[in-house]
Amino acid sequence: MRIDLPGGAYTLREPVTWPVSGTPAVSRVAYAAAHVVADPRGGNAPGAPAAVDWEATLGFRRHLWSYGLRVADAMDTAQRNMGLDWAATRELIRRSAAEARAFGDPAELVACGAGTDHAPDAAGLDAVTAAYAEQVEAVQETGAGVIVMASRQLARLAGGPRDYHRVYGKVFGLVRRPVILHWLGEMFDPQLAGYWGSRDVAAATESFLELVHAHAPLVDGVKVSLLDEEHEVRLRAALPGGVRLYTGDDFNYPSLIRSGSHALLGIFDAIAPAAAMALRVLDAAEAACDEAGRERLLAQYEEILAPTVPLSRKIFETPTYHYKTGIVFLAWLNGHQDGFAMVNGAQSARSITHLAEVFRLADQAGLLADQELAVHRMKALLEVNGL
Repeated sequence: MRIDLPGGAYTLREPVTWPVSGTPAVSRVAYAAAHVVADPRGGNAPGAPAAVDWEATLGFRRHLWSYGLRVADAMDTAQRNMGLDWAATRELIRRSAAEARAFGDPAELVACGAGTDHAPDAAGLDAVTAAYAEQVEAVQETGAGVIVMASRQLARLAGGPRDYHRVYGKVFGLVRRPVILHWLGEMFDPQLAGYWGSRDVAAATESFLELVHAHAPLVDGVKVSLLDEEHEVRLRAALPGGVRLYTGDDFNYPSLIRSGSHALLGIFDAIAPAAAMALRVLDAAEAACDEAGRERLLAQYEEILAPTVPLSRKIFETPTYHYKTGIVFLAWLNGHQDGFAMVNGAQSARSITHLAEVFRLADQAGLLADQELAVHRMKALLEVNGL
């Protein structure tokens, strides 16, 4: 099968069929940060309230669970701070947790972001704390796990590390079970520059580790999205025993997961079938009794994930915070939603040449589930763009 792309004619590879298994990996805890499906008939213009296609949104979560992945919901992949308002976010949390009950324990299957985005004009640290408290309770009352998201309002108001420790210390006093802390780098959100009290990464890391060590019994893990592999390895080694590091590095995830990180990744939304298969192979490798068998399985793990890395690096290229467009584009190509539409009109954030390359790289990774459908939709998008 061939298609004319902006860079020239492209011949699709042989299709790949990935096994579906609801059995999760045992050697790593793996969350896919899931997107929301905008209602293509809704008024999802920039600045407008989010209109969500709830059935397609929940259907996509069922798709992720069917591969044995957990779901990280109401995160930046779901367009928090980029179009998903608090009313829609709260409904998403409620519906996602309720849907998870059909598969098992919501606390195990879904964790949701709790932040302060519904209080954009918070005037002081107490107001930030109160905003966190409201959202933490909104998540906890559903039975889902809590991910404490980085706060733009706290970044704006904090005078240094002590202010972060003061606010987070009060948040820890509200939680009923261990939570995941989220450190989102400024490449994902420029308004989070200097988080933890310093723009110097080493100083910020020292502050972060002090907080984690002080509250270790209430920290399930930390989700780090700085796109710096060496920093993540050092940070992982410095965490208290029992505290997981969930990689958020969408550039270096194969090597980081192999070396010991768990995963909470936006790219897993797009590569769920391959990611799930690779994690099962990694399970087998770590359980292998002989070195030759272990090395063979590790090579298979690398072979599965290697083609997904160029795809991920393309989707997350600068400006990185527009990666959601590529994620939703692939969901549309793969038939998980009827329209290539996003809340806040964010489908326009990437160029047609960018999207055409995402199409090509997804095919190279064996991640076009129905090539005929994907080609049909890609051709329609090219035509609309005059190509």
